[in-house]
Amino acid sequence: MTISTSDLYLAPNKDVVHTRIRASQTGSLIDIPELLRYGELLLTLAERDLRVRYKQTVLGVVWVVVQPLMASLIFAFIFGVIARLPSGGTPYVLVAFAGMMGWSIFSNIMGRGSVSLLSNSQMISRIYFPRLVLPLAAASAALVDWGFSLGLMSLMMAWYRVWPGWGALLLPVWIAIIAILALGLALVASSLMVRYRDINHIIPVALQLGLYISPVALSMENVPEKYQWVLWLNPLSGPLEAIRWSLLGNGLLSFSALAYSITAAAAIFCVGLTVFKRQERSFADVI
Repeated sequence: MTISTSDLYLAPNKDVVHTRIRASQTGSLIDIPELLRYGELLLTLAERDLRVRYKQTVLGVVWVVVQPLMASLIFAFIFGVIARLPSGGTPYVLVAFAGMMGWSIFSNIMGRGSVSLLSNSQMISRIYFPRLVLPLAAASAALVDWGFSLGLMSLMMAWYRVWPGWGALLLPVWIAIIAILALGLALVASSLMVRYRDINHIIPVALQLGLYISPVALSMENVPEKYQWVLWLNPLSGPLEAIRWSLLGNGLLSFSALAYSITAAAAIFCVGLTVFKRQERSFADVI
């Protein structure tokens, strides 16, 4: 937000000075100092998101891990028991759950971030604050949920006596790549959803399709080599395989795929910020 001298003017009685506050049109894509000033609001919104989601539920935060765990068990039965795909000596449920961990953080940030503006329409239309706080709060809540999944993964690995190596130190890097990619797409989707509510129906379908074109249920090692390039076109493939490598010691760690994923995530994030900033001035009028 910027206030220029043209925004300060005298009322007709010449005694009262009015200040007109408007969203800035120029400047950097992210106003970090302004976001820091509203950091408490960001944390409050993230906490509210977590509280509302699990309020009046019997299992509470256990629901965070129920869905990826059930999906992993189904994948393990289909690909590990029926199809008998090799898993490098690692229990297949761990291979599937490692992939679901990466996919969950992507789908949660994408799903929650895309509807963050509509879910807080009354706030947007009544008070001023950096609108970027809303998708960032949704992403922060999704990262907290991912922490519970990581805890369950640790317990499962201890149960099966599978111990990670030094590669586990790089796990935050792979998660950051996925989170930045998801947040960039969420910024574009949330901006467009203010005007076009059809986006709200498209995203669940897109996420469902994305699950099947990503190496979530099976490792790239189980994909015929002549078809691997198709999955490598998906920028999620690199970090998903890297998560398996960091935690389980298997999976294809491709530096070229990771470089592609980092480039794609950075580009999509910049595009998302650009679209969000250009549409930000009209959010309160349209929503």
